[in-house]
Amino acid sequence: MANITVRYFSNCLKRCTTFQMYIPNAFRSDAPPADNECYKRDTKTLFLLHGYSGDAGNWVPEELSEKYNFAVVMPSGENSFWLDGISTGHQFCTLLGEELIGYIRRTFGLAMKREDTFTMGLSMGGFGAMHTALAYPGVFGKAACFSSAFIHNEVAKMEPGSGNGVANYEYYRECFGEPSQLADSVNNPEFLVKKIKSEGGEMPELILACGTEDFLIEPNRAMHRFLEEQGVEHIYEEDTGVHDMNFWSKCVQKYVPRMFG
Repeated sequence: MANITVRYFSNCLKRCTTFQMYIPNAFRSDAPPADNECYKRDTKTLFLLHGYSGDAGNWVPEELSEKYNFAVVMPSGENSFWLDGISTGHQFCTLLGEELIGYIRRTFGLAMKREDTFTMGLSMGGFGAMHTALAYPGVFGKAACFSSAFIHNEVAKMEPGSGNGVANYEYYRECFGEPSQLADSVNNPEFLVKKIKSEGGEMPELILACGTEDFLIEPNRAMHRFLEEQGVEHIYEEDTGVHDMNFWSKCVQKYVPRMFG
């Protein structure tokens, strides 16, 4: 397993940034992967997205990456909701769907095909994983979204001077754009679902999971209902748990085999 940190200049962010990466390309001589069926196909790539107030880091055990032969790319999205913000240097959706994908392809020869390129995220990163896959359905084949902050409908109702316990109105406006226009905006995952359907595009495979004691359970249930109403095939599951790494670790162990096996 190669453990790499890359620092490069991002035109989307107008500054240097870094990402971390794990590549299953080094093995012990006494434990070769020759009998592993996953190594008889191309290495797949997972873009792993952190949550609000987090940073780039690996929360997928390396043994899973090695077992199922997939690289892990961990960018830093700051507190952007992985969206293209309204100010210069805050284009995090474009960073993921165009710039970073291009860099990974040119430099490492990975993520070359849709069927080999997936996203996964928790909380804010769960929103980002789904939104990015929907914004670039020709790039990402699957998205796994855990305890996702599907708060776009809440944000759409915000007015100047409002906010919630996490951040103020100005923050949400920077991330999502003008709240009053969010319903019909590309920053709204529901809008993107309808757009893909109207254009006859191929929907990425979607996996959604949330803990029944999580404070974000109702927005996740609402997204599940929306996808059902739109006739979008997806996996949605609930299990006992709150908004913490214990729940997300269970999700990783459960859904990585479904995605990469």
